[in-house]
Amino acid sequence: MKQMISFLFFLATVSAQAQSRLWTAADQKYTVENLKRTRDELIRETENLTDAQWHFHETPERWSIAEVVEHLALWEIIWAREISIGARSKPQPELNQISRPDSYYTNFIMEDTPHKAPDIAKPTGFIRGKDNLTFFKRLRDQAIGYADTTKTDMRAHFEFTAAGNSPRNMHQVYIYQWGHVDRHLRQIRKVKAHPGYPGKL
Repeated sequence: MKQMISFLFFLATVSAQAQSRLWTAADQKYTVENLKRTRDELIRETENLTDAQWHFHETPERWSIAEVVEHLALWEIIWAREISIGARSKPQPELNQISRPDSYYTNFIMEDTPHKAPDIAKPTGFIRGKDNLTFFKRLRDQAIGYADTTKTDMRAHFEFTAAGNSPRNMHQVYIYQWGHVDRHLRQIRKVKAHPGYPGKL
């Protein structure tokens, strides 16, 4: 009888946790789908480039496609660290009352205004061609695997940003992660549309 009561209590606890979970199944699916989508679009845009195409510069100060993809891979490391630290922090769901809406992060990452990369995310240019894509894919695949299987409530775990000490939940960090690739896909397409961009041999 005691075992039955314990089991029923366990089921009730699990049910209550599921009902109170802020990061819904739809949120999780949306996150995983966008992480996969942006990975796949980056692969389509770059996997068949020649070495000359990978390393073409519109102007000396502009990044090549190789450098753009290296930059994306470096940010994958940064995002993974933020998610890891945030997911292990104390849940603070009440911070959703004072945090910005998701649209703020979507609009920011997708705006046309140039963003300045921090030193830790500036490409070195030392990685050649398609190796940059391999670098990015390995990190993104790890991120997808975690996002797809985690039981952590990503809307209950927060980090504080440098901008006004505003709390940002981990779902919103994911918006930055996949949106950042969308942003640089525009840049890659712009490079490929340049009149001086090398053709196929």
